[in-house]
Amino acid sequence: MNLPALAGAVFFWLIAWAVNEWLVRQRFESEAANSAARFAVPLIFGVTILVLWEGIVRGFAVPSVLLPAPSMIWERLVNSLPTLAADFRQTFLKSVLTGYALGCGLGFLVAILIDRSPFLQKGLLPLGNFVSALPVIGVAPIMVMWFGFDWQSKVAVVVIMTFFPMLVNTVSGLATASHMERDLMRTYAATWWQTLIKLRLPAAWPFIFNALKINSTLALIGAIVAEFFGTPIVGMGFRISTEVGRMNVDMVWAEIAVAAVAGSAFYGVVALIERAVTFWHPSIRSGRA
Repeated sequence: MNLPALAGAVFFWLIAWAVNEWLVRQRFESEAANSAARFAVPLIFGVTILVLWEGIVRGFAVPSVLLPAPSMIWERLVNSLPTLAADFRQTFLKSVLTGYALGCGLGFLVAILIDRSPFLQKGLLPLGNFVSALPVIGVAPIMVMWFGFDWQSKVAVVVIMTFFPMLVNTVSGLATASHMERDLMRTYAATWWQTLIKLRLPAAWPFIFNALKINSTLALIGAIVAEFFGTPIVGMGFRISTEVGRMNVDMVWAEIAVAAVAGSAFYGVVALIERAVTFWHPSIRSGRA
């Protein structure tokens, strides 16, 4: 047992905890300082977890095949950048983004059709709830048999995973406009499309962006899991399943780190777009206060 490494990690954790407790209680006069403090708190917390992880692994001499240290993962990540970049292009740029755009776009369009048709609303929505509960590990092999081993089958899995969250959220959002507001639009002789664009769609934006944020993570999970069931010799899911069999756990964690950063950045971009589009919503205004 390496007691100095373990004690150093615990000491760093205590210091970082105290700093974070102090930061969250501060209210600075400058808005820039407040923003920096809000950014620093999760950053310090994340660094603390890595330091504690490193200290525990080194302190208890945990075998790397069970849990590699962050320094070991970082070394593998730096030395495997070409491989990780190729996997990222295959999984994220091809499968995730294409499937995300198709799934969310189709879900939105079908929600508009459902809103126009009570028959579709009563017939398709229950079916959507049923299909959305299907496990990805059951759908992925079927999509691979239908569309082949390349990225097209992963796109199909992502479309299935993202279509129904967007459908359900959009339908719910379109129903949030009150009858009084719709009656007011009728007094202005507004058509259905004018009411949709000027009243109901703006009211539905929070629901739509909620689906977009949920789907930003579901799409990445679906693409990676789908690659376990057949893919060319490239991709995050392929690399994870292959390196686990070779006992190269540090490479597995490097792929997980890339996926986590990509998924978080994707979610963050969608959240920033949401703040720009729905600046009028109380949740956005309260967050800025």
